[in-house]
Parts: sequence; structure tokens; C-alpha cells
Amino acid sequence: MALPYRSFGFQVLAGMVAGLALGLVARQIGTGPDGDLNWLATTLKTVGTIFVSLLKAIVPPLVFAAIVASIANLRALDNAARLAGQTLLWFAITALIAVSIGLAIGLIVEPGAGLRGAQLAMKPAESVGGWLDFLKGLVPGNSLALSGSTKVAADGAATTTLSFNILQLLVISIAVGLATLKVGDRADPFLAFVRSLLAIVRAILGWVIRLTPIGSAALIGTAIATYGWHALAQLGAFSAAIYLGLALVLLVVYPLLLIANGLKPGPFFAKAWPAIQLGFVSRSSVGTLPVTEAVTERLGVDKGYAAFAIPLASTTKMDGCASIYPALAAIFVAGFYGIPLHFVDYVLIVIVSVIGSAATAGLTGAIVMLTLTLSTLGLPLEGAGLLLAIDPILDMGRTAVNVAGQILVGVIVARREGILDETAYYGEGEWARV
Repeated sequence: MALPYRSFGFQVLAGMVAGLALGLVARQIGTGPDGDLNWLATTLKTVGTIFVSLLKAIVPPLVFAAIVASIANLRALDNAARLAGQTLLWFAITALIAVSIGLAIGLIVEPGAGLRGAQLAMKPAESVGGWLDFLKGLVPGNSLALSGSTKVAADGAATTTLSFNILQLLVISIAVGLATLKVGDRADPFLAFVRSLLAIVRAILGWVIRLTPIGSAALIGTAIATYGWHALAQLGAFSAAIYLGLALVLLVVYPLLLIANGLKPGPFFAKAWPAIQLGFVSRSSVGTLPVTEAVTERLGVDKGYAAFAIPLASTTKMDGCASIYPALAAIFVAGFYGIPLHFVDYVLIVIVSVIGSAATAGLTGAIVMLTLTLSTLGLPLEGAGLLLAIDPILDMGRTAVNVAGQILVGVIVARREGILDETAYYGEGEWARV
């Protein structure tokens, strides 16, 4: 019998509890004489930053290799075009359901209406998304999808940083993947290299994932130490509305979709839980990709199809970040500033949520998707700054739903196309069919 403390899930849970306790202690210690973070809060922030940086460092090669390999895998599938079409269709269907729930909750709760004029902490949004920015952002400026930014300090010193534009990298990866299909057998040496790269990157990511209990403790501790419960109290209705919407999608909509397709929800959640849990603490759909793909295969989804659908879903399928959250956030911002929304505005929210989710690109946070929605509706972009204080806490739940939705679509499409191994789905335990 395995000891509980050796379970990865137990370790992550213990890390979350430890992080909550350490965050409360750091909060009680207070700030230094110059208003700086105390030693405990600084330590938590440093460890959390290192963990997130490790995840971000592995994302570019993982996205490129996974997307190229997934598209190339279509060569081995029968009815590849139909499978790809069904996958994208179910991406849209689930996104439409999720954004509808977000709108319904927002209209009922009206989370921003009672806060008009309240003194809430506001931070400037570092990245802003508009439709023109989104369209221009699709076009890579170079073959590596690198972008640079320069910040000038108060003393005049300039610091330039380079980073990967994941949206552009996604476009490059899709183009390269389609090109491998076009050239056929001549691409085999290149694909062998890409698959080897993917295996190596996944091995490295596995090492990083083992650090999740420590990373989750640091990240949760930092959120509590930095923001405390005050921000949550002021934005309590909005936070509760977000988690209500996420719970309805995860625990009501997804089970009903499984039942409608002739599957019991129990085995799905039992086997998908490791990926959902990791998505919650890591706040990264891409970082969770190997685990997501592994549990999808354990659910009986054809390995070749899973190798196509899950990498694509991990970068473009975001029911939490791109559907529920921007719908509720737009209603919150409109209510806070006293701006009425009309039927056309709600239609625009739906359109943005269904076709604009690639803007989130599977990374932590959904600020680009939020500002894309606000700019489409003509709402004040400063409203995004109101929500940044509690964004890490909300992002945990959003990413968990993202990951669950990615697995769900793979299972549903496989079931509808006859490539789901139901024996593997149900297993031999309590879920086995009689």
C-alpha cells in the first residue's frame, strides 16, 4: 500500500496548505521600514518567480514541437480532415456554452454595479489587446517569434528584454506543420528531429513539474502576502461569480455533455483529475500539456488523435480564460463605470470569446483576452487594472477549467468518431460497465 505522502496529489495539496499558512504569516509580519516586502514575503515571491520562469522557459520549444508533431500526426489518421473539423467545432460549441453561462451570471449578479466610486487598487495593464493589435500580432516579425521591449528607469537607464510571442509562435508552428504535410516523405528527417525534441522537452518539463508542490506553496503564499483578503472582500461578488461560472461549466455542463454522448462522467473526472489539479496550481495550460495528453490517452482516446487534439487545445481552447472570465469581466467593468450594455454588446462578447481565444495562448493570465474584449466593446481599458490584484487567484480556477475542457473535447470527438476505447475509459474498477 502506497503511503499518502508519496502521492504527487498529496504533495501538491500539502504545498497549497503550506503556502496559505506562510502567506498569512508573511502578511502578519508586515512590510519593512521603507515599505519593502519582508524577508518571508520576498522569499516566497522569489521562489514563485523562479518556478514560473522555469515553466515559461520550456514553453516555446514545447509549443513548436508539440504543434508541428500534432499536425504531422494527421497523416496517420483516417478521416484526418473530418477529425480536425470536429475538434474545432467542439472547441466552438463548448466556448459558446461557457460564455453564455458567464453572461447569464453577470446579468443576474451585476458584480460591478455596487462598487462604482469605490477606492480599489488599480494597476496599469502591461499588455493591451485590440482587434488590430490581435491581427497584426498574428504576423511573425521574425522566424523565431521573438519580440523585444525597452523600459527606461527613473535614472535614465534603459533595459531591453527579449521574449517569445507565443501567438506568433503558434502561427509559425501551424505553418511548419502544414508544410510537413505538403512535402510528404521528404519531411521525415525533420519530423524525426521534432519528435526527438518533443520527447526531450517533455522530460525536462517533467522535472519542472516535480517542483509543483514547492512552486504552488510559493505562488499561493505570495498572493496572500501581497493582497491579503482585503482585495477579495472588495471584489468578492466578482470573484464569487467567476468561480460560480467555472463550477457550473466544470461540474454541470461537462458532465451533461459526456452523458449526452453516452459516457458516464465519473471515470472522466477520476482520470482527468491529475491534469486538472496541475492546471490549477501551475496556471499554465501549456505547462500542463504532457499530463493532459497522458490522461486523455488513459481515458481511451486514440493515441494518434490525442497527439493532434491536445497540443492544439492547450494553446487555443480556453473555456475559463477566454469565455467565462472576459464575459463576466466586461459586465463588471461596465457596471463599475456605469456604462450600459446593449444586446449588440453581448453578441460581440460571444463572438470575441468564440473566435479570439487564441489570444490567451495557453500562458498564465488572461489580460490580453480581457483587454481585447473591453476594446471591442469600447469600455475603459483601465477597468482591466481593477482586476489585476486578484487575477492570480482567479487564474487558478480558470486554468483548471481550461484543462478539463481540453480533455473533454478530445474524449467527445473520439467517442463520436468511433476511436474511443471504452474499455480503457471505464477501466476495471467501480466504473466498469456491467
